[in-house]
Amino acid sequence: MAPSLDGRTFAPRGRPEQGEVDSATRFRYREADGAVWADYAGGEIVRGHLIGTRDGDTMDFRYVQLNRDGKTSSGHCATRITELPDGRLLLDETWEWESRPGQGTSAVEEVTDAAA
Repeated sequence: MAPSLDGRTFAPRGRPEQGEVDSATRFRYREADGAVWADYAGGEIVRGHLIGTRDGDTMDFRYVQLNRDGKTSSGHCATRITELPDGRLLLDETWEWESRPGQGTSAVEEVTDAAA
């Protein structure tokens, strides 16, 4: 099983089609007793929150966010957690909006303190 997400910071590898997060967005994760949550912001996102559960190397969570245009959106995401050769974590995500049409996939990788 991949290590805990607690205290780790992640950034998307790019902006997915139909998505709003991009490489300027930073996700700051916490994890305890099977629960995961994160605050995120940057790029087009003013503020976002996610909360869900982790079972082994998979996560299931819901997210809500406010973008720079003043619009809120929410959705659901299923994620597979893997460890990169250098020890950082990679989150492979399959997501769908619940508040509007659209779905997609994205990759979010751990960034070091210097890159955060």
